[in-house]
Amino acid sequence: MDLIPDVFASNVFDDKVMRARLPEKVYQSLHQTIEDGSPLNPELANAVASAMCSWAVEKGATHFTHWFQPLTGITAEKHDSFINPSPDGRAIMEFSGKELIKGEPDASSFPSGGLRATFEARGYTAWDPTSYAFLKGKTLCIPTAFCSYGGEALDKKTPLLRSMEALNRQALRILRLFGNTDVKRVITNVGPEQEYFLVDRDMYLKRKDLIYTGRTLFGAKPPKGQELDDHYFGSIKPRVQAFMEELNQELWKLGIYAKTEHNEVAPAQHELAVIYTTTNVATDKNQLTMEIMKKVARKHSLVCLLHEKPFAGVNGSGKHNNWSMSTNTGINLLSPGETPHENAQFLLFLMAVIQAVDDYQDLLRLSVASAGNDHRLGANEAPPAVISIFLGDELTAVLDAIEKDAPYEGAERKHIRLGSDVLPRFPRDTTDRNRTSPFAFTGNKFEFRMVGSNDSIACPNMMLNAAVADALMQFADELEKAESFNDCLHELIKRTIIAHKRIIFNGNGYEDAWIQEAVNRRGLLNLRTTPDALQKLLDEKNIRMLTEQGVFAESELRSRYEIQLENYVRTVRIEALTMTDMTRKEILPAVMAYSNAAAEGVSKRKTLDPSAACAYETKLLKRLGALSDSIDQAAEELEKDITELDSLENVTFQSVHIRDIIIPKMAELRTACDEAETLTARSYWPFPTYGDLLFGV
Repeated sequence: MDLIPDVFASNVFDDKVMRARLPEKVYQSLHQTIEDGSPLNPELANAVASAMCSWAVEKGATHFTHWFQPLTGITAEKHDSFINPSPDGRAIMEFSGKELIKGEPDASSFPSGGLRATFEARGYTAWDPTSYAFLKGKTLCIPTAFCSYGGEALDKKTPLLRSMEALNRQALRILRLFGNTDVKRVITNVGPEQEYFLVDRDMYLKRKDLIYTGRTLFGAKPPKGQELDDHYFGSIKPRVQAFMEELNQELWKLGIYAKTEHNEVAPAQHELAVIYTTTNVATDKNQLTMEIMKKVARKHSLVCLLHEKPFAGVNGSGKHNNWSMSTNTGINLLSPGETPHENAQFLLFLMAVIQAVDDYQDLLRLSVASAGNDHRLGANEAPPAVISIFLGDELTAVLDAIEKDAPYEGAERKHIRLGSDVLPRFPRDTTDRNRTSPFAFTGNKFEFRMVGSNDSIACPNMMLNAAVADALMQFADELEKAESFNDCLHELIKRTIIAHKRIIFNGNGYEDAWIQEAVNRRGLLNLRTTPDALQKLLDEKNIRMLTEQGVFAESELRSRYEIQLENYVRTVRIEALTMTDMTRKEILPAVMAYSNAAAEGVSKRKTLDPSAACAYETKLLKRLGALSDSIDQAAEELEKDITELDSLENVTFQSVHIRDIIIPKMAELRTACDEAETLTARSYWPFPTYGDLLFGV
């Protein structure tokens, strides 16, 4: 194995490479663009492109691609070779600044939600210089944004970059009010923790549900699951360890800070955590991480499952989104600090997050809404569908003291007056971590735990950035007009605590009592399913905020509503069709074959001994016969419901039909089939069981 410092970022056109290969003037201009977001002079693009091409070709690259993130949930790329004709009829390897800055992939088959007609094929990709180019095999990948001919965003990166800029604008206004003139830019940082399952590839290929949908649609509970908690942080199996070692090498080559790896709670489940970095870069790298996980798994005769709930009855997989705000000077704005000035500033940014999460809890929930995540949210390993914030006892006590103008017990009973008294210094770990909270403060950042393992982190972060920017804008508007900044600041923080303390909950989010309290007494939203959540995207307050902050145009929001609902409908429709197909072609034939064999056995036994009662066999045959009838009837009803679904033209009606009719019918069919599995001899069952999959690596 190569030494990590030698391998790390070896396939990335990063700052070190640029400094060595670019003329000083070009490097400084590009570096300024990356650091503070200033525009890149197009005249310098040719020099950057030439250096990028030379570096890539030296490493064996033959092609380049504008690597982007359309609204399909995965990445996209169209490869063009560096080859260009030379005057003598030969070929030269060349790459221009024009090719670097802009590409033109065919956009006709990407989701647009009605923004453009199918015959309008033109779309553009635009280079994102803040995310380094990298090599993937023999291809130079250039991270880009993707938009339509009319300029509408057709991807996830464009609104994410817009949201980062919106938060930067408003955060700088706040910092200027505190007298900070050194900071030029405020950025958001993210460190996603990626959970996943590994299963044997040969077993995977025997299950059509895993191949077509990424999750098991059938499967009886095995005798042993995760009850003993013996897999969590347990010794890593050699085959998995070999996968992890190669995965780390591949990620390190791409400059991805793969830091922590371990077994998760469920059998065959694991986790990878990375060191956090700038949000748009973290988003790119997480998309790469998921792609490389699948690629490396295949080399080890494994399959990496990123579905949020690949197995019923055991933990699903999430992607914990650790989010913070920092300045270009290295100050974490969610770190409490040690002086009155720092404490007051921290509390104001904290209030902005609290107000943002309360005001736009629906946007955060819908940002992680998917058919897969609907199976996970509210289960034992995931937070409920109700959004709340965990702050910990000490920080909550500080806010209570400010609200009541009462002494804070932890500060020698001092009355807290912002700008005069010193707030208590908060150690990073002031309380235990709350694993049941959807949105938990963990010392100097927030952990958003609702993100699904297969999700792009672009969606939750663009909504979070925009919501916090909106709160900061309101704060800045008020404070800039204040006659006394300190008095206004104190009253603003106090008022915000009173108005939004309903969103703060430090208890057990899994308890039914909390859901009742949250909904009935506190008035929080409980958006249990994707259709419930997505309808909130078009609420007037959400359209106003997202357009006012410049993150989306209203037409883009309406298109995303259509796209996400269509994806939900299509995903579940594929699952339902797969269920009926497996039922008709695999499960029922297996049950019938076993029933026939059992009946033949009874006949032979009675031939040998006419007095034999055959009580067990008779009971078994009756039960299998009844189950076969139930399975057939459930499959027939589901098939009729799918036909009815296809007759509905409006995607909103289709999503409701999926939620209220199709999914319950799928559950009925599964229940009968899973019982049949427990009664059918192992040698007759047509595909690997849960026990095989979960303990077969």
